[in-house]
Amino acid sequence: MEASPDEILIAVIARLLGGSRHIAVGRASPIPGTAALLARRQSGGRTRVSILGSRRHTAWSEGSKELFDCAAQGRIDAFFLSGAQIDGEANVNLVAIGGYPQSKVRFPGSYGSAYLYYLIPRVILFREEHTPRTLVPKVDFVSAAGTSAGNVYRRGGPRALVTGKALFSFDREARRFRLDSVHAPHTADEVEDATGFDFARPAKIPETPLPGAEALALIRGPVAEEIAETYPLFAAGLAA
Repeated sequence: MEASPDEILIAVIARLLGGSRHIAVGRASPIPGTAALLARRQSGGRTRVSILGSRRHTAWSEGSKELFDCAAQGRIDAFFLSGAQIDGEANVNLVAIGGYPQSKVRFPGSYGSAYLYYLIPRVILFREEHTPRTLVPKVDFVSAAGTSAGNVYRRGGPRALVTGKALFSFDREARRFRLDSVHAPHTADEVEDATGFDFARPAKIPETPLPGAEALALIRGPVAEEIAETYPLFAAGLAA
């Protein structure tokens, strides 16, 4: 069975989520949501998954309010953030492009991303588009800071960045991304050309492992059925 680009990303994220007790997923996140459900299947059901906007996959009755409460209590292990821009220090921009407040482009806003970024220990940055427009040297507006001063207490922060081309890990001490693998058919040189910030590049960079037959069967079968409650069109593409 040949894996689609979406299925490769789902499998990559599911591996990053291994060992999580509780994974929370925000809105408009079909690939992270599917990956979280796959991770739960692969854990034998030991992992709890909460998806905003889902009735089936969350016990919350007050939505984001309970998400924030759980994060503050240390009851969420993994979460996902994205943005119009992400820079080399894992800062995220969800507010505006250009000189704020007279910005040429405005976005919905950061909501609770800055708060959750400080509290949840395993934050995975996710952006399918991998271009110098989205992965920039420095974000125009820091709506969620990837790093903090040494005297600031912070248990949360970035663990990795997953894009449509590659997987990066984040070194919190060096405040820098490291290229861990490249998704076929892309190349490391292509990734470097498409990335606006500098990153550590090992001499040998592996190709991202493809999901095996068992993982693909889960993605296209029971996991697709589960995510269909929240993202029916996306699930239909997985099961096709």
